[in-house]
Amino acid sequence: MSQLHVINHPMIQHKLTIMRKKETGSKDFRQLLNEISLLMGYEVLRDLPLEDIQIETPICKMTGKEIAGRKLAIVPILRAGLGMVDGLHTLVPVAKVGHIGLYRNEETHKPVVYYCKLPEDIQKRLVILTDPMLATGGSACDAICMLKEKGCNNIRLMCLVGVPEGINKVQAEHPDVDIYVAAVDDHLNSDAYIVPGLGDAGDRIFGTK
Repeated sequence: MSQLHVINHPMIQHKLTIMRKKETGSKDFRQLLNEISLLMGYEVLRDLPLEDIQIETPICKMTGKEIAGRKLAIVPILRAGLGMVDGLHTLVPVAKVGHIGLYRNEETHKPVVYYCKLPEDIQKRLVILTDPMLATGGSACDAICMLKEKGCNNIRLMCLVGVPEGINKVQAEHPDVDIYVAAVDDHLNSDAYIVPGLGDAGDRIFGTK
């Protein structure tokens, strides 16, 4: 069964509260999202396997540790997921980045696919799928399906804020995908927006509203 990980570190909660404020502008919103993504990345990647490596310090030879196993890929769901890439890339500069383009039909609230570009060896990588808001769960589930169709079998979903509706949908449809969030909010309103949420993350990141 998919595990839900709520990363409630004090620094993350502090920064998230500032992001929620309606008076927070796009510049600060982007910077805070970048910082939170970096902090969350530590927990998302906490269980990466290590292997021994022989090195020489200025003093002597020693056995150190380095990350072993699968390489990483960061795949944002466009467009808001882009705001989480830089923070993760700071943590793992060698990770490749793919893109999945989805938008929500305003009447049906269902996701519509318009773009998909992934690394050629995506099936060999641990994939971190990013989207700040896990609302209905439709976009996340569709994106996960697209990744699985490409042969991916090690996927982690990283969001800023989720609600039970979206979390339950992802867990039901993709029980092999763990979910990482900084907060679980109360519910969705009639327009399928997260309450209390922080508004439209894409618009706030890019200043389009």
